[in-house]
Amino acid sequence: MEFGRLLERLMGMDDATWARHANPLSGWSRVSTLPLLAVAIWSRVWLGWHAVWLILLIMLWIWVNPRLFGPPHTHDAWMTQGVLGERIWLKRSSNPIPQHHEKVTRLLNIAAGVSFLIFAYGLWKLDFGLTLAGLLTAMGAKLWFLDRMVWLKNDTDDDTGEPQSQT
Repeated sequence: MEFGRLLERLMGMDDATWARHANPLSGWSRVSTLPLLAVAIWSRVWLGWHAVWLILLIMLWIWVNPRLFGPPHTHDAWMTQGVLGERIWLKRSSNPIPQHHEKVTRLLNIAAGVSFLIFAYGLWKLDFGLTLAGLLTAMGAKLWFLDRMVWLKNDTDDDTGEPQSQT
């Protein structure tokens, strides 16, 4: 099973949850999770083992967030289209996506993954420069990925998620 689908299953993302997560408030508030996680992990310096409670609270936020907001009234918002595009992208093994999205999304996910490793190493070593570089690069790659998902959403039929006919 690919990593994205595994995360989707671990998060318990069903159709109703995805519909709620498409609310721009859900998507934009999720952007805060990586910086918050950095602060929580870094707080071990002054909170010791009590930092675990902050980390657990952020992990709870990551799970609760897609369930917290109602479905959007329209699909006009950039974040909404990005989330809907991500859902299409996650189904690409059974419902192929246009080829021009495959290579770019793979590269963006590799960049996000490598950046996350730099971020994690920086947190482990308490190296502010590495932590910040990893954080900014991982978030930049994720936002660029979301922008690509908007493009993917616009390249597919809104109702079925199938590629639009080329006629």
